[in-house]
Amino acid sequence: MERTKEYEGLYHVLHGAISPMDGIGPEDIKITELLKRLEDERVQELILATNPTIEGEATSMYISRLVKPFGLKVTRIAHGLPVGGDLEYADEVTLTKALEGRREL
Repeated sequence: MERTKEYEGLYHVLHGAISPMDGIGPEDIKITELLKRLEDERVQELILATNPTIEGEATSMYISRLVKPFGLKVTRIAHGLPVGGDLEYADEVTLTKALEGRREL
């Protein structure tokens, strides 16, 4: 995050993702600690940056539902084609995510 020089806020590392198949539940990652940090009224937005996997998606959805009562803006980083990537080698899910995250020029 620091290398981007685009984000100057704080961040919280979960140390994993929810994965019932692997026996990893919400209590096994740092969600409780995140919720405690969000009690600070200065927090206005929560940007979720989980891996674009089923586990990452599930973790993001779980957290977004948990923090709804806080009244925060909850966003997720975009997924899709990397800069310099080749369309020929992109799979359908990656292309779908890239289309969903498009923006007007």
